[in-house]
This record gives sequence, structure tokens and C-alpha cells, in this order.
Amino acid sequence: MASHIIDALVKLPFADKAYDIATEFMTEHRGWFVIIFVLPFSLLFDIFFQIRAAIVMRFYSAPELHNERVKNIQNQIKAHLESGSTKRLCTARGGWQSISPGNRDYKTSGASHQISVNLYDILTLDEENMTVRVEPMVNMGQLSHYLTPLGYTIPVLPEMDDLTVGGLMMGVGIECSSHKYGLFNDTVVELELVLSDGSCVSCSKTKNRELFDACPWSYGTLGMLTAVTIKVMKSKPFVRLEYFPCYDKKKGAALFQKHSEEQMADFVESLAYSQHEQVVMTGTYVDASEVVYAEKNSIGLWYKPWFFKHVQSKLLANKDEGSTVEYIPLRDYFHRHTKAIFWELEQIIPVGNHPVFRFLLGWAVPPKVSFLKLTQTQKIKELYETQHVIQDMLVPMSKLGEALDVFKKQYDLYPLWICPYKAYDYTDAEAPHRCFLRKPEGTKKPFLEGEKLRSEMYVDIGAYGIPQAVLDKKPFDAVATGRKVEEYVAKVKGFQMLYADSYMTKDEFRSMFDHVHYDKMKSKYDARGAFPEVYAKVCKKGQALWGKGGEKVAEEGKKKK
Repeated sequence: MASHIIDALVKLPFADKAYDIATEFMTEHRGWFVIIFVLPFSLLFDIFFQIRAAIVMRFYSAPELHNERVKNIQNQIKAHLESGSTKRLCTARGGWQSISPGNRDYKTSGASHQISVNLYDILTLDEENMTVRVEPMVNMGQLSHYLTPLGYTIPVLPEMDDLTVGGLMMGVGIECSSHKYGLFNDTVVELELVLSDGSCVSCSKTKNRELFDACPWSYGTLGMLTAVTIKVMKSKPFVRLEYFPCYDKKKGAALFQKHSEEQMADFVESLAYSQHEQVVMTGTYVDASEVVYAEKNSIGLWYKPWFFKHVQSKLLANKDEGSTVEYIPLRDYFHRHTKAIFWELEQIIPVGNHPVFRFLLGWAVPPKVSFLKLTQTQKIKELYETQHVIQDMLVPMSKLGEALDVFKKQYDLYPLWICPYKAYDYTDAEAPHRCFLRKPEGTKKPFLEGEKLRSEMYVDIGAYGIPQAVLDKKPFDAVATGRKVEEYVAKVKGFQMLYADSYMTKDEFRSMFDHVHYDKMKSKYDARGAFPEVYAKVCKKGQALWGKGGEKVAEEGKKKK
């Protein structure tokens, strides 16, 4: 009945005009549309999931429900196998629901067979073995809400609330504790997956290790992730955050490298506001008894300035380059970039950091990235494709200053997020598997006494927003500039984060990332090609091929093997 009513309304003479008026308003008055419509729906969505999580944890057995949900996924995959369909498998989660850029057109073009995956729950906290087992769609906000009151955290907890465990594990996740603990996947001890034949397997460093080693960066192309066991560690309720304003690029890069390699601080991060100006920050866990309350700053309160603006005030107020210290509640610190979506919200709601807006509506931000994507008009999508940048590049720490020059020349976009990453070489004689990331080429001499693993320090540079050329209404070619940055990163033996805008060809992609072990596992666990290759899921050219007739990408991969 409802569908007939909708069809009738669509056919009315005024329907097209009403649609045009609505989309024009959504495009030309994006900020007001977000305030009036997106913010309330985002808030309701969050409240619903908070209530749902509380009910499940309180009244139901999450592990038993989990087993039922996994069987449902197995049955869907087996049914697809029996049907003889050649469509590649992916989750039924809408492309708009992902926090990554792009809407994943292969999910709407009919090129894929979608599997319903309803896995949102925290399963068990094992305090004896210091692990937490969760389903892949658990996000960082949910996990920090659960662990922080218990005095625990995970070693690498990426700062955006809506980032999911599955995306961080099978894609990539980095945080300003990565100079100690590596990437998110380095803190994972066990995985549960449903393979292309419908079987469910567990893998770890002691069980099915070859599969376990191949999963990071694989983007769900070896199997569907159904559970993740992550290390937990004791935490403290506050972070002592020290700000070091720097006004010279070389000094700033040297200070950032020094703090990253010394590993004295629990967190190291920097925000660059121009080619030479940046604020380096170091954070350390502290007990409440150590907090100087005159310097306590609950940055998560709704009326507080956005974090990147707060950090910039340190730069403007300390021309003598002296450091300042604040004590921040732990969860406020973990999600410091959520409220302003780093700094992207400023371009959507220009008045968002105004004191009056913060006081009246600060409690409602941020809008969910998924809802922002869902309500994009075609024109907004085109503008994001051609005039907006989402880039994260890992380069060797020694190249930080040089890389900042490249980002200045190609994008001239600030702030930039700068985050350290220590790449450990976990391979050994019994498990010489290295998937996607090449072996660390840095020094064999450990930075810490007693450290045995070979390692190399990288730095992630994140550029998010509208380049200066676009703001100045000058020509800007997103593809051409993106290609130049990719070429530079490949030249210095760096890596592009897979959630970023990628314009590489398949050969370039395979050259940047080591596919040797991945190809072996793809042949062993997905010989019939039920899942696409990574390139088809993450690179724009690969996505386009899959979206138009996705079988081509997989067939090309088979021929290459």
C-alpha cells in the first residue's frame, strides 16, 4: 500500500519541481540543511544504538546471539555458491554508511552480491588474558564507552567515534600511540572469518597464521570478518598533554621525530597550520591524583572550542616557543577530533565553532558522516570528487620535511594531521609472511632497551578538506595532483592509506604494496574468486571497472597470477 502511494506521488506534476527545489536547497544551503535535518537524525541514531547496546549487554547473551548471526552469514554465502552466480561478494552495508570517502558504486550498480551482516556487539572482556572480543561493526565510540569506566583501553584507539573494528582491522587504523604499538591490526590477537565456501574459521599467530597474516589491508577480500579479539591494557583517567608550538619546519619535524623515537610519551601527534607552523603534542596517561585542576580541560564538553582551533590558539599565544600543559579526561582525549570531524565540519557548518552555536547546539554535533554522505546531492558529490581532498600517506620519518613541501605544493591545504607509526617486522623463520607492507628497511638497532624486533619509523600525513586553489577560485585538478602525491610516496617507498582517494593503476598499486603472500592466500582460500581483489575495492579505477561489470577485475587478477 505504502509503495503505491509513493509511486502515485512521484508521478504527480509537481514532483519533479519539488525534487529540484529540495536538491537545490540541500546544495546551496548545505550548512542549514545539516543543522535542521542531519543533526537531529544523527542524534536519534546514536541514542538508538546506545540503548540497543545497553539492552543487549544487560539482558541477552551476546556470544549466543553472535553464533546465530554467523550461521546466517554462512547460509547466505552457501546459497550464493549453490546459485552459480559469478557476482562478487560484499557486505550489504550501504556505501553511504562507511566513514571512508566515496559511496561504493559497485554496491548499487548490480555488480555485486550483498551479504547482510548484522554484527554490532561487544562480546566478552577477558581480564585474565587482557583481551576484548567484539563483532566487526563495533565502533571506537562504543568500545571506549565500554572500556574506559573499567580502567582499560586498547593500545591503538583511532580518534573518530564511528570508525569500526572491522574497517580498522581489514583496512588500516592508525593513532598517535602508533609510535609504540604499530597499527590497529598489530594489537589484534585473533580473528574469526566466514570464507567463500561458507565455512567459519579462526586464525591467530598460533592457529592458521598464514591466513591471519594476510588479513590486514585485505579489505574483506579473503573472507567476511565476524569477530575480532584485541589486546587491552590498563589505562588511567587523564592524559597530561603538552603542546610545543613550532615556527620552523625543520625544527618542528626534528622535535616530532625526537618524541616519536624516544617513546617516552604515550601519544605523539602534530597539527600543521602552514608550511612552517605546527604544534607538536605529547600525551601521557596520569592518575586523577596527578591532575593540576587549574590546568584541567574537559575538551569534550559541548560548549568547548573544536580541538584543532584550541590547538591553534597555543600556536598563536606562544611565540616564544615555550610549551604549555593541560590535563584532559581520557575519553575526551581519545575522541578529540570527533566533534569537528577533524576540521571538515568547518566547511559544512561555517558557524559551528562560534561560541553561540557551540553553547546552543554544540551538544548535537557532529553529524554522522554516513548521514552527510546519504544526503549529498549529485552536485555535491561531483564537487567532492573534483574539489575536495581526502589523503593519508605514510612516508619514512626521515622524509617528513620533504613530504610537507610536496603537500604544500600540490594541495596547499591546512591543517595537516601528522601521526607517527612504528612498523615492526613480525616475520620469523616459522612464519615468513609479510602482506602488503614491505619489510622495514630502517635500522636494526632498537630504540628501546630489550626490543628485539627490526623496525622502521614512518609518519602519516593526512590532508582533509578544500585546497587553497579551489578557495581562490583557481584551476585545481584533483586527479592530477593526487597522482603526483602518489608518485612521490612510491618514490620514497611509502604507502597510501587504502581509505584515501587513490588514482593508481593496478600495476602501480601492486608495486606499492607487496602482494606475494596475499596472492597465495587468495588462491588458497578464494580460488573461485567469490570476493574481489583489494584493488577493485579501494582504487577509483578498480571501483569503476567493478561497478560497470566487476567480473573484469577479478579475471584480470587471475590471468596475472
